[in-house]
Amino acid sequence: MAFQTYSLFVLSIIMISFGHVENRLNLLQLQNDIDKLKADFNSSHSDVADGGPIFTERLSSWTERNEKRIILSQIISMYLKMLENTDRSKAHVRNITEELHTLKESLSDGSKKIEDLKDLTKLQMSDLKIQRKAVNELFIVLQKLGDTSSSQKRKRSQFQRLCKC
Repeated sequence: MAFQTYSLFVLSIIMISFGHVENRLNLLQLQNDIDKLKADFNSSHSDVADGGPIFTERLSSWTERNEKRIILSQIISMYLKMLENTDRSKAHVRNITEELHTLKESLSDGSKKIEDLKDLTKLQMSDLKIQRKAVNELFIVLQKLGDTSSSQKRKRSQFQRLCKC
């Protein structure tokens, strides 16, 4: 049950942070729909607080906008999976599901990045062919890493020149 309550809270955060709620759905209506969903899941049950939050603590460590898109796309997918087994005849379930699908579409690049990460974990690094390919790409990977760190340093030094701190 803790999953559902914290999940509903995070759903609100996601929708607000990406600005889709104000444009497409009245925020008060969404809160009302979430309240009805909480009642459906009996989220006032005493075990909800056990073990702490499910998503909100994970969100705090993802600070960059592109990073957030990655984790939020995965969280939205989990909400959609959770709602697959709910009664779709209820208007509040349909409204929340529709909004989640809209958000998922806007975060499709995050979903692709998650798939890339999953694919990387599946690589058999003990396979000689994979090792050969990896060695051939090593210099390019290190170059990209260097490009990333030097651009971050450049941004910092530009900021320090502009800032009269």
